[in-house]
Amino acid sequence: MAIRSMTGYARLRRSSPDGEVVLSIKAVNHRGLDIHFHLPPDFDPYEHSIRAVVRRLVSRGHLEIRASYKRNADDAEAQLNLPMLDAYVAAWRLSAERHGITAEPDLSGALRLPGMLSPGTDRDPEASMEKFLCELTEDTVKELNIFREREGHDTLAVLLDRNAHIRAAVARVGDIRSRAMPAFQARMRERLADILSGAQLDPQRIVQEAAILADRSDIGEEIARLGIHTGELEKLLNAAGEVGKKLDFLLQEMNRETNTMLSKTNGIGEQGLTITETALGIKADIEKIREQSLNLE
Repeated sequence: MAIRSMTGYARLRRSSPDGEVVLSIKAVNHRGLDIHFHLPPDFDPYEHSIRAVVRRLVSRGHLEIRASYKRNADDAEAQLNLPMLDAYVAAWRLSAERHGITAEPDLSGALRLPGMLSPGTDRDPEASMEKFLCELTEDTVKELNIFREREGHDTLAVLLDRNAHIRAAVARVGDIRSRAMPAFQARMRERLADILSGAQLDPQRIVQEAAILADRSDIGEEIARLGIHTGELEKLLNAAGEVGKKLDFLLQEMNRETNTMLSKTNGIGEQGLTITETALGIKADIEKIREQSLNLE
């Protein structure tokens, strides 16, 4: 399955034996799958089946599903909902009296209200309507997914480009680190000298302190982990499918490694400033990837 955006729109019109149905689906970002229906009363019995079709084909996003139903002209004559009409006229006259309006009620508008007119027969909708609606829903969702895959493909290109920037920046930091090792080691010796000055420590404690300082003074592990993460990110993106939640976790790890790198590069002169500047650029690219990834299924 191709990588997909969570945003998209699709609309299909199809005729059934009883009339014409127009179904539209609008999708936007959401942490999970959130489906909202706006269906004619005739379709209420089929909402569960329609929902099952959507859940089979979409995993994340906020979906607005709307349908309209126009019965064939040769159906039995429509019946008027008299209680509803009486309530409409009463509300109209009350409002007109309160606001000093002399116009008559808009009966044309009243007849267009949902529920004002109903089919002249009491028969249930056609037995095949559920199958018809499920097939129409499936076809509409497939159209939606074509739209979302096209947008997802464009987003994927941006993400891969940003990841390539990060990989190149990590390589530059690795090169600077190699040349800055004397500065890292000098800083470590200074800190170790401060700890040992005027103190009587046993050899084991000195070894422990030296190990801690070495870990806090070198960014080799962070460089290695960031290199691994960029490889995992590229693999995840190229594998496609549902990647949104996995990307979020991986980007958190990359951000954490970059923050640790920034905390270790103070006090080693111009090379440290260059590493800091490059690491800030890595953070910016990670954030840009995160922003784009929020739109992926």
